[in-house]
Order: sequence, then structure tokens, then C-alpha cells
Amino acid sequence: MQHRVLMINGSPRVNGNTSIALREMEKVFAQNGIETETVQIGSQDVRGCIACGSCAKNGKCVFDDVVNKLAPKFEEADGLVIASPVYYASANATLIACLDRLFYSTHFDKTMKVGASIACARRGGCSATFDELNKYFTISGMPVASSQYWNSIHGRLPGEAEADEEGKQTMRTLAANMSFLIRSIALGKEQFGLPEKEVRQATNFIR
Repeated sequence: MQHRVLMINGSPRVNGNTSIALREMEKVFAQNGIETETVQIGSQDVRGCIACGSCAKNGKCVFDDVVNKLAPKFEEADGLVIASPVYYASANATLIACLDRLFYSTHFDKTMKVGASIACARRGGCSATFDELNKYFTISGMPVASSQYWNSIHGRLPGEAEADEEGKQTMRTLAANMSFLIRSIALGKEQFGLPEKEVRQATNFIR
């Protein structure tokens, strides 16, 4: 079985420090026979969700941009990696707009697709960004892959992250662990299937 990982680069900089982190992962995925596709969205014109509800009727976002192009790739993937530079201790706003719409407008079952997030910063804000990005996985029944350290890499000027040996090792370990999880989940699905789901109960606590 051919496994696939979709990687979304939220940086506007082509071949910047965020790309260095993803390339470290790509090498390990290739060694494990896992196919990858990286899509860079940081410089694209992506607006936020307007809560129009059209996706519930049409099965896709009303704004026909990169979000609708990513949707079938996400559906086919066994894993998703989302990577972002750190802006004011949070992810790139373009990436967040993309992820809000991508996760909300797609109605396929994301259960047991493996997720991993990466933050790239000059100095601080990586942990906050890492937590922010992981929330997309944990609301969707997606196991979160971990590494030997929080998934961060450091550099300011383009290319500086090449000198962050621990950061690069963290990315390689993350990809190795993610590869193991993807293959293990595939075996588990064959033997046990997916966990049964209860009918969703949605409450807002207003009486």
C-alpha cells in the first residue's frame, strides 16, 4: 500500500527556513517509502471563513481558491504536516485562514489521519504556535505525531535554520515517528477497523 503525506508550508518565503524543516522530513519519508507533496500557501491570497454555510450544501468552500485544491489532496493523504513561521507568537494569518476553511468545509472522515505541526522562529513563540496548529488535529480525531522535542526550528535570515542541528534532527525524528504511526494505523485498520462513533452531541450550555 502506498502511503501519502500532504505538507502545507505556511511561509511566504520560497526556500526559507520553514522549507528547510520540511525538506528534512521529506528525506525521511522517502526512506520509508512514503510519498509526499508540499504546497506553499504563505504568499497566496487566502481570505478567512465568513460562516456562510455554503460548504454544507455544496461540499466545498464558496471561495474557489487553494483551499478547494487542497481538499482532495487532504482526503487522499494518510497524514498532514502543517508548518508555519512565527508572527507575534502565532502562526501566519494566511495559513490559519486556509486551515479554518479547509477543516470546516471538508466533510470526509479525518479520523486516524496522522497530523504534525512545525513552527519556525528567530527566537520565541514556537510553543504557542505549535499548540495553535495542533488544535486542528485534536478536534478532528487525528492522532498527533511527536518527536524528541517540540517541533520547532530556528533561524531569522533565509537559510539560517541549516545551522540548527537539533532542530533538523527533531524534524527527522518527527518524520520517522510519523511514518511508523501511519503504517501502524494502516495495519490496525485492516485488523480492527476504525473506532465506532457515537452520534455527535453538540451543546452550547445556554439555557
